[in-house]
Amino acid sequence: MLFASIDIGSNAVRLLFANVYLTDNNYPTASKATLVRIPLRLGEDVFKKGRISDERVDKLIKTLEAFRLLIDVYQPIAYEACATAAMREASNKVEIIEKIKTKTNLDVRIIDGMEEANIIRSSNNLNFSNDFNTTMYVDVGGGSTEISILQNHKFINCNSFNIGTVRILNKKVEEESWNKMKDWLSQFKSDFGRINCVGTGGNINRLTKLYGDQLENNINFLQLKFAYKQLKSIPLKERIEKMGLRPDRADVIVPAAKIFLTIMKSSGIETIIAPKVGLADGLIYRLYEKHKINN
Repeated sequence: MLFASIDIGSNAVRLLFANVYLTDNNYPTASKATLVRIPLRLGEDVFKKGRISDERVDKLIKTLEAFRLLIDVYQPIAYEACATAAMREASNKVEIIEKIKTKTNLDVRIIDGMEEANIIRSSNNLNFSNDFNTTMYVDVGGGSTEISILQNHKFINCNSFNIGTVRILNKKVEEESWNKMKDWLSQFKSDFGRINCVGTGGNINRLTKLYGDQLENNINFLQLKFAYKQLKSIPLKERIEKMGLRPDRADVIVPAAKIFLTIMKSSGIETIIAPKVGLADGLIYRLYEKHKINN
C-alpha cells in the first residue's frame, strides 16, 4: 500500500512516497519508493526576522505545487502535509497556510514539538545491542530538537527545545535553552549511562556514514566528538568539495554534532543508532494506522 507525506521543516521540505507492508511477525514496515528534498531554509527568515519572506513563500508554493502534481500521478492511498518549527514561529503563518490551500489544494497542518516527537517515534521498531530499559529518541532539526523517552517500550515523557541547526547558525539559541534541555535530561539521571539512543534526521545519518559504523548504523561518543572537531576545523568550501557534502548539509552538520554531543554527555549515552528515519517516515506509519482502523 502506497502512502505519501510532506514535511515542511526549517531547513528543507520533503515529499516521501513509501509502501507499507506487514512483516512475518505482522508488524508494519515502510519501504521508501521516492524521496524528494528541497532545501528552502525557511528557518533563516523566521529566526532572524520572525516571518517568512515573500521570496521564500513563493519558492515554497512552487515546491508544493510540484509535490501536488507528483501526488496526483502516484495516487497514494492517503497523504498528509505537516509543518514544524519555522512555520510554528512565523508571524505570517496563517496567510501562508491559506495561500498554500488556494494554490495547491493541500491542507498543511502545523504541529507542535510534542506531536512532532511522537510522530517521529512511531516510525521505529528497533533491536538494541544493549539491554537497557530506557530508550531515548532524539530528532535534531533546523529549528528545534525533539526528545522522547520510553521505558520498557512504554512512552514516559517527551519535550521540544528551541535548539536547531539553522537556529544555531543564525546565533538565535540562548544559553537558557541549552540549560533547559540539560535540566530536563537530568530527571533521568538514575539511568545515566544506561540509555539506548535513536538519532533521527539527515545530519546524524551523514555523520554516521562518514565517521561511524555503517554496518551497524551507529556512531559512538568518541567518533562523534572527533567528527565535530574535524568538521569544525575544515572550511565550509572544503566540506563541500573534498568531503562531498551538499552545500545545505555542509554548514548545519557541525551544529547538529554539537547538539547530539551535548545530549550524549548529559545522559551518559555511549552510542547513537541512526536508522535513517524522520518526521516524513513517522507520518507514513500514522497514515497506515488510520487506514487500517477505517477499513
